[in-house]
Parts: sequence; C-alpha cells; structure tokens
Amino acid sequence: MRDPARPAAGQTAFESDVRVQLQTLGCRLNEAELEHWARQFRQRGYSIATSGEPADLVVINTCAVTAEAVRKSRKLLRRAQRDNPHARLVVSGCAASLPEQDLGDAGIDLLVPNGDKDRLVEIAAHALDLPLMPATATEPAADALFARGRQRAFVKIQDGCRYQCTFCITTNARGAERSRPIADICSEINNLSAAGIREVVLTGVHAGGYGGDLGSSLTELIAAVLDDTDVPRVRLGSVEPWDLPDAFWGLFENPRFMPHLHLPLQSGADSVLKRMARRCKSAEFQRLVERARAAVSDFNVTTDIIVGFPGETDDEWRRTMGFVERIGFGHLHIFAYSPRAGTLAADLPLRVPDGVKRERGRELHALGQRMKRDLLQRFVGRSLAVLVESRNEDEAGSFDAALAPSYLPVRIRGAARDAANSIMPVRVLGLSNDAQALEAAPEPPAPGRALS
Repeated sequence: MRDPARPAAGQTAFESDVRVQLQTLGCRLNEAELEHWARQFRQRGYSIATSGEPADLVVINTCAVTAEAVRKSRKLLRRAQRDNPHARLVVSGCAASLPEQDLGDAGIDLLVPNGDKDRLVEIAAHALDLPLMPATATEPAADALFARGRQRAFVKIQDGCRYQCTFCITTNARGAERSRPIADICSEINNLSAAGIREVVLTGVHAGGYGGDLGSSLTELIAAVLDDTDVPRVRLGSVEPWDLPDAFWGLFENPRFMPHLHLPLQSGADSVLKRMARRCKSAEFQRLVERARAAVSDFNVTTDIIVGFPGETDDEWRRTMGFVERIGFGHLHIFAYSPRAGTLAADLPLRVPDGVKRERGRELHALGQRMKRDLLQRFVGRSLAVLVESRNEDEAGSFDAALAPSYLPVRIRGAARDAANSIMPVRVLGLSNDAQALEAAPEPPAPGRALS
C-alpha cells in the first residue's frame, strides 16, 4: 500500500477541481454507502466523475459475500488503477475488512475498514490532504446521485447482524448491529425529496432487526418515514423472513409503501435450513408470503437461493425446487455455494460437486424465468404508475426503463425524452420480446382513477 501522505509516483498534488469516481459491487447497502459518500464529497466541493471519465480520486466499496465477489473486487481494483493511473485509490467494504482477504498489489493509497466507513470522506480528506473548496460546495442532496445516473436513492438504516448463518461472512465483516436514529433517516429522506428524488429504498444488513439497539423497530421507522416525509415512493430492501410482526403488514395500506419484499429463503428444504442455522422453516416462510399477499393483491416476493450447500442431497434439492415453484417468486437471485474461510459451513463435509451445482443452477434458473413470465403476464392490460429511470435500447428500439410499484421492470415506448425521474401513468400492452419486462405506453390518468 502506498504512503497515504504522499502522491503516487508521477502524480501531482490535488488541484482545485477534484474529480471523484465512486464504484461498488455487491449489496444495496454498499450502494447506499456509496451514495452517502458522493453527497459528502459534493458538499466539500468535489465533482463526481461518471464511469469512464478521468478522475483524481477513485473510491471503491468492495464485496466479500462469495469467493466470486472477492475475485470481482480484485478485478475492479486493477481496472480502476489501469484506467486512472495517476488517481489516488481509496478502498473500503467487506473484502477490505477481512484480514484473510488478499486484495493484491493494486496501488491502494488508503484502506478504510467497515467499522470506519461512515467517516470515510473525513478520513480520506485528512489522510490524503484533500483540499476544501467551499466556493463550489453543494448541499448534500440528490445532485451526486443524478451525476452517477441514478434515480432511486438507497438510504442506510442500520449495519451489522446479530445472527450467524453458517454460510455468511458478512457478520464477520460488518460487526455488531448499529441502527441510525429515526430522525436522522427522515431528515436524509426529506433532503433527498426536496432535491427531486421520487423513491427511496431503506436498506441494511439485518433490516428486520432495526432499532433493537435503540428501543425502536422497523415498523416504527417505516411509519415515521410515511408520516414525516413526503417522498412519493418508499421501498424496503432485503429483509430476513423473521422479525416482521403483524403490525408491519398494515403499513402497506399507505400506497406510498411499495408492495414488494425481497425475503431471502436460501433453501426450500428444512434439513438444509437447519445446517445453515436459518431462523425460518419453509412452512413459516410460506405463511409469511401468504400474509404479504393477503395484505396487498399482486404483492411481489423475490428471494435468494443457495445451490449446492454442503450435504445437499437430490431429495433436498427436489424439495427446494418444489417449494420455490409452490411459492411462485417474481425473481430469483441464484448463488452457487462457495466456502468462506471463517464461517461454520466451510468445515462441513459432503461438498456438492461443481458439475452438480451447475446443473441444479440451470434447472432453477429455468424455473425462475417461467415464474417471472407468469407474474408479468398478470399485469398485461393494466394501468400502472411507474418510476422512469433511464433511456435504453433493445432489439425493438429505444425505450424508457421504469419500475412498477411491485418492482417489475417496465419498458415504455413513445415517452417524452425528458421522462427520467418522473412517475408516469402507463398502460401495459404485453411482454417484451425477451419476456424479461412489461411493454407499456404512456397513458393520461383517468380523472378520479387510482393507478395500481
């Protein structure tokens, strides 16, 4: 690692116009942290460089959830160094916080572990002698988010996890649970809303445990966000399928709280869930989904599945496939199990061969595609209010990419060129050619008619 007090070889001291490039991979919490840093850098007067633009300072938030994520983190560091050879490089995140992870010789100027990442901008400013440019400083709001081509804002509500699933390295990398005060979260959301953000996503490592260290709860937090902020759309990121009391479901009566949850299942076989030390059995998970769908019609549930956990038999796999099909998820995140040093599962016997994991993954992917098509088909002919995010292209031509309240992707043909960051009424005409999204056209809202 370079001496952070000195510029790299061939590098001059920072000039008055500092351009900062921020990159991340991994979870939504990583993205929320990156957005927080972007706003703080903008507050100091720095410019946010988009991908491909030259930068004076590169900040990377790494991931270590799987061995593949660590490999991608190393690759991202090498590419950043290659593309910006004279930039200072600051690295944080889970791969940078586990002592057994070797990030290689990537010319890192400053490494900020997870325990200090909330102060990353302050630490970097001191260690790298970054100039303060109050003449060009902006208030911390949405400018930095828009500069990175993003429309939805990820808001960190807590960090860390009290549990230790046997496959998970995140507890080691993130540490004990720490919740942000409700007032701080609402203040951040109000600042984002005032700057033009139309949707916020509340995210954390163990979001369902929010407030356990503050004498509060996730239900209380979301109720406060709905009462004390005016952002049009509020979404909850991944939440473990426990710690959700009956009062939680009543929150969805407010149409600003989006009808989608990502509930990580990991396996549909109770015997595998036991080896994983998961706190939710399959029958309990099914009851949770039924409760969600009873609260809101067409409630979309997405999930994570780990393929090839140690000891996973053919019978256990068939149980997982049957359970996943019975639930009918809107989307699957599929992970092939990889051992993580420092986790209990790393020492479990009966490793599943890679070939078996690949075959099971293909089978699950095909099921996931079929379930997604079935869900999308149910929305054909309906009117929806969607958040337009960006202009894009596919084989059928240009379209505006948008998100429905239930987190379904929508491709809008024929919208105005300045539609990004607007909530637009559309009519769903069918499915896209690749059956991965809804095809829609702009539709004027009918007087007195609510959009679903």
